[in-house]
Amino acid sequence: MQSKPFPKSERPVVAIIGGGVSGAGVAYHLARVNCGEAPVILVFEPRAELGRGLAYDTDDPAHRINVPAAKMSLQPDDLGEFQAWIEARDAVAGDSKAKQPDGSLFPRRQLFGEYVASLLKPLLEDGRVRHCHAAVTGVERRAGRWTIRDDGGGVTEADIIAIATSHPPPAAPGRLASRLADHPRFVADTTKPGALQVIRPHDRVLVIGNGLTAADVIASLAEHGHEGPVTAISRRGLRSRGHAPVPQPLFGDFLADAAHSAGSLLARIRAAIDAAKAEGISWHGVIDQVRAQGYDLWQALPVAERRRLVRHVRPYWDVHRFRIAPQVEAVLDAAIATGRLEILAGSVADARIEGEFILCTLQPRQHRQPLERSYDAVIVTTGPAHGGILETQPWLAALAAHGHLSLDPTGLGLACTGHSEAIGRSGEADPSLLISGPLARGTFGELMGLPQVTEHAFFVANEIAGKLRVNTTHTHPA
Repeated sequence: MQSKPFPKSERPVVAIIGGGVSGAGVAYHLARVNCGEAPVILVFEPRAELGRGLAYDTDDPAHRINVPAAKMSLQPDDLGEFQAWIEARDAVAGDSKAKQPDGSLFPRRQLFGEYVASLLKPLLEDGRVRHCHAAVTGVERRAGRWTIRDDGGGVTEADIIAIATSHPPPAAPGRLASRLADHPRFVADTTKPGALQVIRPHDRVLVIGNGLTAADVIASLAEHGHEGPVTAISRRGLRSRGHAPVPQPLFGDFLADAAHSAGSLLARIRAAIDAAKAEGISWHGVIDQVRAQGYDLWQALPVAERRRLVRHVRPYWDVHRFRIAPQVEAVLDAAIATGRLEILAGSVADARIEGEFILCTLQPRQHRQPLERSYDAVIVTTGPAHGGILETQPWLAALAAHGHLSLDPTGLGLACTGHSEAIGRSGEADPSLLISGPLARGTFGELMGLPQVTEHAFFVANEIAGKLRVNTTHTHPA
């Protein structure tokens, strides 16, 4: 679909909703590319600084980046920029655990937020990017432009919007949220500041979920002196994996005669892992190659096969692809070795409050007989509920109700085209409404890891720049 010229204005206005890494990345790259007439770039983000978002706005010393610093960057063509930034400032001088024996750096997560904020600072100072310290409450289409309302009472008109909002909060399984809501140590959303402060040193804790968030929670509890037993339960009982002791070369080629079904793709990955092992290469090299070729592999799959992958294979992919930092892995290993951490495959069939305690009925995956357990605290770490994104923010629900947005059929976020343009209820794409970051992964595949998020931010910025150049040509003919 070709972009139509926008209504004439002094300068085109681009509004980015969400100022985490994805939104800040779009703003950063858009401000640095040729757009024809320089746009007004507005970023709606209630946090004090751009670039931190949910992931990097943390001062918990247990929260560390999950990718070596040498592979973290806002620049798709300069992956070493973050590490160079750290070294230039000696930024991990006070963090004795940051450097690993092989020399790789896994600093505290807030440091990456500082790095991104530092890149945005000169653009904010010279006015190329403007930070609107407010949360969006409403978005409407009026007379060919977008009207944005925020919780500070502001009303802004924009020609293009990029939705780069945060992950939705986790969803407690079944009836747990309502049945346990009144318990002081039921933690339904660990992203809220101070959420874990209610946990006492010797509490018996049930963690629902066993992915990256669960690993962070267990590491945070240990960092703050928790010594009580912890049970982590998830449907398959899969624990997040760590990094290879030494870097592994990429192995395999999955694009030649790309698979068109989930089953055949999975079979090829398993065969590649066996072949790699025979050559002394760990599974890490195979999974990294799948990730590197992920976009094209995803595009080769019909929607029905994408759904099948999400339903059956995604948990296994997540624990191998999204690896925990070595420092976090060491905490989990120690907790398992001492018997303080138990990992179960199963589900929470029921739970109720009885006095100070939470009585849970756990249904192990391989056993008919349920387990009755008593806990002092229950923490939900099931990961973002992307399928429920429209219910998490009223303005998104309103956009969908008016036909501007729809859910992706895989349940991974919002529907969009290969140009990241939002697809509405009619199936038509809107060239003035774009989706950036993890909410676009139903179309683009792997968009949860930092390298892919920054690559997609760069892509969306260039898509917007192309639209603005078309607009300039149409509005100001030579």
